Amino acid sequence: MFNENWLALAVFSILLGLVLRDNSLLTVSALMLTVTGAGWLWNQYSLRGVGYRRLFSERRAFLGEVVDLTLQVTNRKWLPLPWLRVQDEYPTSIALLDGQVQPCTKPDRGLLSNLMSLRWLERVQVRYHLRCDKRGFYAFGPACLQSGDMFGLFDSQSVRPEVDWLIVYPEVRPIEGLILPPKELLGEAKAHQRIFGDPTRTAGTREHRAGDPLKSIHWKASARHQTLQVKVHEPTTTTQLVIFLDMATLPRPWQGTIPELLERGINVAASIASHAVAQRFQVGLQANGCWPRSDQELKVLPSRSPDQLLRILEALAAVSVQPIISIEELLHRESARLPWAASLFVITAVVTEELLVVIARLKASGRRVVLIRLDEGAPLPLQVNGLPVQRAIDAGSVFRFESEQMG
Repeated sequence: MFNENWLALAVFSILLGLVLRDNSLLTVSALMLTVTGAGWLWNQYSLRGVGYRRLFSERRAFLGEVVDLTLQVTNRKWLPLPWLRVQDEYPTSIALLDGQVQPCTKPDRGLLSNLMSLRWLERVQVRYHLRCDKRGFYAFGPACLQSGDMFGLFDSQSVRPEVDWLIVYPEVRPIEGLILPPKELLGEAKAHQRIFGDPTRTAGTREHRAGDPLKSIHWKASARHQTLQVKVHEPTTTTQLVIFLDMATLPRPWQGTIPELLERGINVAASIASHAVAQRFQVGLQANGCWPRSDQELKVLPSRSPDQLLRILEALAAVSVQPIISIEELLHRESARLPWAASLFVITAVVTEELLVVIARLKASGRRVVLIRLDEGAPLPLQVNGLPVQRAIDAGSVFRFESEQMG
């Protein structure tokens, strides 16, 4: 490949031709100097003013959805590019429906390679169709751009470090047989049995009786009926639900993981969260995995925000597959920081005696805890009186829950 030394060689050849008075050597040397100099100068400006962008039709997708990816290259200068090679890092877990992914030295990564030419002030777009077959938080990039002069003598490279993310949500299915029990007597969801009235929800009025507090009098209704009327409040109950997801699928971390069981647990957590949000419950999520490129445990605090489900699904899409602490430690530590009204749903594929001991302590202190098992009916190592246990069964298009009561 040519380099800057060819310029020095061309100059030396011209000087030698002048000394020897050789016209042919002067002509060849001058031609070499002109071509080499023009090629070198062209190469210096080849990648200047070149823009590169990734455009996604959707940044968030569910399993099985097809997303369009458009690679856009723009030459913003008057100097044309006779050739430009673009190599963009690509996550191989995303299926490429058209085109081909070249091998890469990094694990689970490939290269989208494109060779093109651009005229002055021209924009070129290359479109791909991606099928989201696996839950995850996927990074596209960085990209390497390579170009040079029209003679093919020189080339230069430029690395574009920008990374774009595509979020693929876990699978959300309808659920059957799952019971979401309330914890508190006053709250925001209507109760079927009247115990106490919620002062924020008025269902009507009735005549005043001895012993009714003065603050319960409905003055406008009293004036209308010409007799004292008091407010009748609707009985309600608060349901706050926090899902604790255990990323372990085998008793010991060094034993590895079972991908199918792990993904089932994530999908079960996503389906429960979707069902609870649809019921207008306050839903939160905690897992003993971590966020991408972080060592912090995954946590989404309970909320009834309109985008709460999206937050939970994004967290489940991003969570690492390896637990960073035990589910027992996470449950013991975080339960003390949660609202007392929260019901705790523990989803795990490995029910250990240590976990049941922690759950027993929480129940003894008055906490509402539900254990959801992903295993295939293995006997529990310890009995906890009154502990609701539900087994999540993959029934194809739905998750079916079978209940059993311990003690």
